[in-house]
Amino acid sequence: MDIYHNDEILSLLELRLVEWTHKGKELEKQKGGKAKKGAQAVKNLDKEEFKNTTPEGEKKDTTVELPKNYDPRFVECAWYSWWEKQGHFHANPENISSGAKKPYVMMIPPPNVTGALHLGHALMLVIEDCITRWRKMSGYEVLWLPGMDHAGISTQSVVESKLWKESQTTRHDLGREKFVEQVWNWKNEYGGKIVNQFQRYGCALDWDRFAFTLDEQRSEAVQEAFVRMHEKGLIYRDTRLVNWCCALNTALSDIEVDHIELDKPQKLKVPGHGDKTYEFGYLSHFLYPVKGTDTKIEVATTRLETMLGDVAVAVHPDDERYKDLIGKELEHPIIKERKMVIIADGELVDMNFGTGAVKITPAHDHNDYNCGQRYKLEQINIFNEDGTVNANGGKYEGKKRFDVRVEIEEELTALGLFKGKTPNPMSIGRCAKTGDIIEPLIKPQWWVNCKDLAKRSADAVRNGDLKLIPQFYNDEWFKWLDNIQDWCISRQLWWGHRIPAYLVQVEGVIDKPDTSNDAHWEIGRSQEEVIERVAKKYNVEKEKVTLHQDPDVLDTWYSSGLFPFATLGWPNEDTADMKAFFPNHILETGHDILFFWVARMVMMSFCFLDKLPFKEVYLHPLVKDKSGKKMSKSLGNVIDPLEVIDGCTLQTLQDKLQKSNLDKKEIQKGLKEKKKEFPDGIPPCGSDSLRFSLLTHMTQPRSINLDVNRIIGYRLFSSKIWNSVKLFLNYSKDGFELKSIADCKLSLADNWILTQLNKIITSSNASMESHIYGAFANDLYDFFLKKFCDVYIESSKVALQGKDEDTRQAALNTLFTVLDYSLRLFHPMMPYITEELYQRLPHAEGTKKDSIYLTSYPEIVEEFKGDDDLATKFDSLIAINAEIRSMFDQIGIQKNHKPEVVIKLDTNSDASFYGGASELIQSLTFSGSVSIAAADSADPSGSISKAVEGLTIFVKIVGIIDIKQEIARLNKLKGKNEKLIEATNKKMSGKAAAKMPESVKKENAKKLEKLQNEIEAYNQSIVSLKNLE
Repeated sequence: MDIYHNDEILSLLELRLVEWTHKGKELEKQKGGKAKKGAQAVKNLDKEEFKNTTPEGEKKDTTVELPKNYDPRFVECAWYSWWEKQGHFHANPENISSGAKKPYVMMIPPPNVTGALHLGHALMLVIEDCITRWRKMSGYEVLWLPGMDHAGISTQSVVESKLWKESQTTRHDLGREKFVEQVWNWKNEYGGKIVNQFQRYGCALDWDRFAFTLDEQRSEAVQEAFVRMHEKGLIYRDTRLVNWCCALNTALSDIEVDHIELDKPQKLKVPGHGDKTYEFGYLSHFLYPVKGTDTKIEVATTRLETMLGDVAVAVHPDDERYKDLIGKELEHPIIKERKMVIIADGELVDMNFGTGAVKITPAHDHNDYNCGQRYKLEQINIFNEDGTVNANGGKYEGKKRFDVRVEIEEELTALGLFKGKTPNPMSIGRCAKTGDIIEPLIKPQWWVNCKDLAKRSADAVRNGDLKLIPQFYNDEWFKWLDNIQDWCISRQLWWGHRIPAYLVQVEGVIDKPDTSNDAHWEIGRSQEEVIERVAKKYNVEKEKVTLHQDPDVLDTWYSSGLFPFATLGWPNEDTADMKAFFPNHILETGHDILFFWVARMVMMSFCFLDKLPFKEVYLHPLVKDKSGKKMSKSLGNVIDPLEVIDGCTLQTLQDKLQKSNLDKKEIQKGLKEKKKEFPDGIPPCGSDSLRFSLLTHMTQPRSINLDVNRIIGYRLFSSKIWNSVKLFLNYSKDGFELKSIADCKLSLADNWILTQLNKIITSSNASMESHIYGAFANDLYDFFLKKFCDVYIESSKVALQGKDEDTRQAALNTLFTVLDYSLRLFHPMMPYITEELYQRLPHAEGTKKDSIYLTSYPEIVEEFKGDDDLATKFDSLIAINAEIRSMFDQIGIQKNHKPEVVIKLDTNSDASFYGGASELIQSLTFSGSVSIAAADSADPSGSISKAVEGLTIFVKIVGIIDIKQEIARLNKLKGKNEKLIEATNKKMSGKAAAKMPESVKKENAKKLEKLQNEIEAYNQSIVSLKNLE
């Protein structure tokens, strides 16, 4: 079997354009478009219907011959259910307690039950599975624990929308109990989609330990955590400002608020306000009259409607303009009975900004709230929970807040008190779920005092006990934790962990309990416990005690913060899992939840277990599109991983653009680009290719620009691995005797590839240990493609097809060894194809494991080290081969031309070595013949030449190609490049250059350098050819 006879492999080789090629497009034309044929072969294969015939959970029949072509649908079917049924992913705590193995533990960041996994999730899962499989193969008892988050706000919103769409029913129509029942039904029906995606990616998760953050065990842990934190004085109830979503009627955490930056005024729609639009990005200026005088004081605000809640105007105590006014009362032009006063606050007011006077609304602004606390100002809430104005807004009661903004401007104008509007760049908080404008509202809520726990968490990183990778996130960690605010954990929802707090009513003692009175609240693990305690406290019978449980639920991040230990049995610290698997070893996640989840897990673990939950935190980069734009539905550039794994049509890709928020011009441009880039859609690439591609992209720590065409290219690389094993199996049919490498008569090439194998084993383990996943993937890729396939396999064909049985067996054993080790090296990244092919290799009886997952990850092998001097010499042969191929390519020599090559040695070159290697060079370069000439011999006639270190290469071309025609061709190519350079330079220097993204500039600079290098190569070839005319 000749590996180069496979069109799909030719496609890969010519698409990759290994180091000797400078003009792949022209080469493709000369060789009859074989790359296109390879792509067509893939397309034809994908059109064939595939059906998995292996029963669920059964092992695939690997005795049947491998199909001719690599098909990810065939390769990736059946294996996962078999792995799971065999219990390969299950971690046994007894192996830890007995000392048989060391533990390695990692929790999956539980995705939302509502979500579909995107490429960011895919990258996370690939990295974590890679770590899991590598550690398992390295001898650890590995636990990778799966889970799913109940996602309070998201899930409730989805189910509420579904109810309304199907029956115009609200949750209030159903009542709390029946609504929560509906949510559980929805979760049970749709929650499994994410689990299926985990399995499609090949994730080695311990499904026996799957944890849902709202299941019974986690509910017990959450309740216990709340009670203990309250007992420690860390949880308390207070009335403070919160982020309020009027559309959802709940408080939000900071992470649930998106901020949009307005650099100029614009009109926006607001949920609950119909199709109206409202102005944002303005400062509205108006006057407050000073009572009993003709003096007026000017203030400005971006939220004019909040003036209904104003109780003061603050000025700087040193501001001469207002010194005589401090302490004076103001007249509220709309709420006549409102008492307002001018106060001096040097902390809040900048006398050099604006008029130097600031309106104070303590109930609706964070800065004003703090000012109100300092001066004991009244907090007047003017909004209902749905965003309408309440009774404190006087005649505006019942009206929507942004309608009121417009009406107040009109009223103040009529009163002669409105001074106009000025543009004001600003940031607007919007609910991430509904898009509603966030309203700061004063609410009694439950809070966590985070100060001491935050200090311990920051110190853990400072003293090196907790390691953040990459380290540049340390500064962000410190910035947040060193300036932490108390955490509001109340949410006004029905789906979630209901707060175990009870408002107490005691007949004759507390007849009218006050929700704002902390003394009227009791915390407990059960109502029975609380009733008994209250009855004893007030010395009354239990029957006189009535409890009203807080209707609010806890912030989802509260339960997620317990995940590293609540999943192992906590609050019972004596479970086998807690003893064996806590603390975890690493947390892998995205940097966007570093504070909202990671920091809180660390704080919670310190609080309840007095230790860190994990030793390392690896923060993976953000996945962007190929041009560096953040993936977003509004931009239409989101890629569903399953669209890559299973393939999708061009129409599917274009439909996303049509649904985006882009303007029509951008949509039309995008539609053309999609058609050009994916004329037939995305072919099924399989999970292995997606996984491998994501890891190869990981060369930058903050973000990666994902090019889907590269994933398609790695499908072809999977095909390369496939065909390499097929090549070995084909040659083995003529007889293969498995031996120890030490007992084989190894050739120079055999020794060289085994030396290279040792090097890649060393670097692979080092990269995994250091979390350098991009280097791990790319180094293995280069080893397998460039060294093993492109060099060793071609060089071994002389032995494989020869008559010397010892040499042939040595080559077969070397092939087997490199393939066996390579499959194990690749397995953490590409689990499916490596399992499929591992099962096919003829291992010695009794040595084959049930699964490649249970084999040992390769470590350096002493007998593979070889002779460094010989390895260096072989490297020089590879360099000569590359130069010869480059010379061929530059002047359009094809394989069937088979020109004569003469290598003229310098006086110090090793003639005997090169003489013995001439047959090998001939095989690798597809030359007609290769001869070695002495330094003092005459130069061959009719040849072009190139001097390299220690020798000169001559390629005889006279009589093989038409020299004039070739010179004309090269001049034409040179002219094309010169036009491309001119066009690119024009783009780089035009008006558009100022707005050009940095990534595009870098790409253009690379393109210019490549084009210039090609021109230089064309010029050299033209000069050489003219000398032969």
